Amino acid sequence: MRTLLTLIAGSLLAASAWGDPTAESAVTDRNTLARVGDRIITFPQLNTQLNSTAVVGVSIPALGTPDRRRVMLTLLDRAISLNLLYLDAVDKAVPEDPGYRQELKAYTDGMLAGLYRRSYLKKDIAISEDEITDYMKRHFAKGTVLDDKMRPLIEAKVKKAKYVKHKKGMRAHLRDGMDVKIAIRHLEIEDDALRSDQQVIAEYAGIKMTWGETKKYLTTLNNSIDLDRRLQTLDQLIDNRLLARRGREAGLDRDPGYQSALAEFSVTRLVNLHRSQLIAGMEPTAQEIDDYFAQHQQRITFNEHRKLQMVVFQDEQTALDIVEKMEKGELTIYQAARDHSIDPRAKQTLGDFGWVEEGTGFPALDELVFALEIGELGGPVETPAGWHIVVVSEQKASKYTAIEDPDTRHKTRKLLLKERLNDYLAELRTQDYPVVVYEENLNRLLQEEAQWIAAKSREMKQHPERARIILEEMKALVE
Repeated sequence: MRTLLTLIAGSLLAASAWGDPTAESAVTDRNTLARVGDRIITFPQLNTQLNSTAVVGVSIPALGTPDRRRVMLTLLDRAISLNLLYLDAVDKAVPEDPGYRQELKAYTDGMLAGLYRRSYLKKDIAISEDEITDYMKRHFAKGTVLDDKMRPLIEAKVKKAKYVKHKKGMRAHLRDGMDVKIAIRHLEIEDDALRSDQQVIAEYAGIKMTWGETKKYLTTLNNSIDLDRRLQTLDQLIDNRLLARRGREAGLDRDPGYQSALAEFSVTRLVNLHRSQLIAGMEPTAQEIDDYFAQHQQRITFNEHRKLQMVVFQDEQTALDIVEKMEKGELTIYQAARDHSIDPRAKQTLGDFGWVEEGTGFPALDELVFALEIGELGGPVETPAGWHIVVVSEQKASKYTAIEDPDTRHKTRKLLLKERLNDYLAELRTQDYPVVVYEENLNRLLQEEAQWIAAKSREMKQHPERARIILEEMKALVE
């Protein structure tokens, strides 16, 4: 395990969402966006993350658009916070947490087992002419001609048969010359509640497997009602460990894809574990939640929202005349907006005003809107903008209005914990791990990116015959 942790220490934060160890030229590197302690965050890292992965809560603006800077700043802020949590976790020895080490061991075993399984099953899978001839003799009438259309079908059949045979023989291959002992008496389902986590349930190659490290796999619903299924699962766990060992012996732990995935997983789990431990220590009391809601009710409460269709007139009489025509069915609100509204946008919007929040509009109009039934025509009512008639087309009810409501309490608690964690991160940033942001680099790089995209767009217009090649160049920029 020490070797594993050493490997991880050398490769942590290698994924695109994280910083890299600071090089001597980091301060002057034109791609550097920020430095967090001894780690750096670069433009290519964030660009790859933005364009190649799903980023929760972040829209992905097109290359060269003004919104791209805003989104990149959001990602930069997140990357800084993640690096702060990582550095703090390492300093607080979170990597030594037994649960984290066990989870990391399970992940590495699973990865290496998968790599070795694929490697083993693909081995010796080539098809010879003798095997094709033998298959023809056993499955086709004498004299059948093997043509170019039939050959690939037969090769696929022979290859599948070899694969199945190879797969069935994999356990024998793994356990060759090895005595695997399973203590069935220590796996009886009725004794689960009494069994110690230290109880040895299996042994192979001098390695002992305990109930504590396997019970989450052996106590699933199916494995808790059927001992045979439990034994099958335990055999599979042993096979996976042996596959992982074979993978290490074959040097598959040096595979770049494996190392990259391990680095990203280890950092992500470490940060998530540390965040969870921090939040557990920040748990507010019931009174603190009540007080926070009282202080921040306006931010927590979701007021009622209504979607409006609205027409604005210069004077009351015109508004009354239009209302009368609408009530007689001679005019729709869309026609009224298009032909009679003084709102300059009405011809395009046809009176679709969108969603409004209770308490945020002109008082008289607000009172009218939130008293109407859905689909009911209301008005006219006067505001500084003119005389209004409205129809409410949709409604979103208010919520989170009282701390006694469980959903309101849950939301308030989450916001309070988020604020406390943000305060903790702010203290790390100012007291423990200095953060330097090179915003001028971000501005320059985004400008260069926008200029490059604009130039490529012009090139496509001038040379449409090269459009495919140009699009490939633009695609390569974000991959």
